[in-house]
Amino acid sequence: MRLTKEQQALLNGWQGETMAKVVKTLVMYGEAFGAERMVPITSQYGHTVISFGIGVMKPVYQLYDQLLGANAVSRQPFSADPRPLDKNIPSSFLQDVVFKFMYSQQERYEDQLRKLGLMGEDAYSCACYLPQVGNVPGRGEILSWAESSAVVYANSVLGARCNRNSGIIELMGSIAGFVPEFGLLTDDGRRADWIVEVRTSKLPDAQLLGSAVGMKVLEKVPYVRGLEKWLGQELTEEACAYLKDFGAACASNGSVGLYHIHGLTPEAADQGESLIRENAPVYVVDDEELRRVKESYPCIWKDKDAKPKLCFMGCPHMTLSQLKDWTVKVEEGLRASGNKKVLIPTVFTTAPAVEKEFRKTDYALRLKDTGVILSTICPLMYMNNPLSKKMPVITSSNKLRTYTSARYYSDEEILAKITKEGK
Repeated sequence: MRLTKEQQALLNGWQGETMAKVVKTLVMYGEAFGAERMVPITSQYGHTVISFGIGVMKPVYQLYDQLLGANAVSRQPFSADPRPLDKNIPSSFLQDVVFKFMYSQQERYEDQLRKLGLMGEDAYSCACYLPQVGNVPGRGEILSWAESSAVVYANSVLGARCNRNSGIIELMGSIAGFVPEFGLLTDDGRRADWIVEVRTSKLPDAQLLGSAVGMKVLEKVPYVRGLEKWLGQELTEEACAYLKDFGAACASNGSVGLYHIHGLTPEAADQGESLIRENAPVYVVDDEELRRVKESYPCIWKDKDAKPKLCFMGCPHMTLSQLKDWTVKVEEGLRASGNKKVLIPTVFTTAPAVEKEFRKTDYALRLKDTGVILSTICPLMYMNNPLSKKMPVITSSNKLRTYTSARYYSDEEILAKITKEGK
């Protein structure tokens, strides 16, 4: 790898042994992927995917103490993934004990994040790119992120450039101020390997379509045609919310770090089908294919007919428009069924900064009246333990379905279950 004089000096110990190890880590990472040089991080803010103080991660906390002791902190303020706990979410006594044990290092870790450069107390969200959170990178900016749903959104919808890094690598990049150039940081790495033809009878469920695409193309870059019929050719708030959920499913059900939507996302709007590689295979997604994909999902509940005890919506975090839209949907669903409160304990999750904006509107009290709980938690962290795993939890998030025992239902099915059926 060709390093600049400053980078070589850092590697040689110019700013101490700890910084030298940071740079060496990045060099080894880049060489593993064939990178020939480092490129500067140009975004104003960073992000860290590690937001949970799990007791077994003590080596990580020791590493962070070593970085702080050497004043090797982030060169840019950063946001972080959501916190793992919220006392307002229903849980049993045993679950509370497990949570306390699992996240015993939470206070220590959050203190480390503040010292390393955390943007602020409202900066905990997997959807850090939401305007209320304030971490919205510009087109062409180089990032050092790891959160899969944030990476794919930044690359695809915002046109920034970022590889799917690990939680430690992303911090190393923010500390050094540069990252190895390969993959999605290069023009060639951003070309489309697959063509996806959407031929459904209506706008497909974003999470289900993303799941189908992710499982088909895996880590490759898809070029999607057909969605423009419903989403149009402007990145409206509604279109961005749809692409947020679509991308999160692509990234979790496969390893997609970038997708192009014909006529809509920045590079596809500018370069069109010239982005597509020669002889790229075609994947046709119609109503029958989506039905096949959905029916392939396993249900790992012990009792497959169990009544759901909890419903999570918002993985990744819901946007302000989604919170408003879902408030109306729940109200109308309850009114139509003659019920006053949701029939299943239901949690809508969003970023702290979005929650503050939402609570300024009349929608907040209206949502509360339906019995829905508003939280800034990470649903995945709530589910990621043996006791929660045994709970029959439902969701419309394909990311949460993939990583936990939560059972997937479409948005329409979720609405019916929480307002009409209760089972």
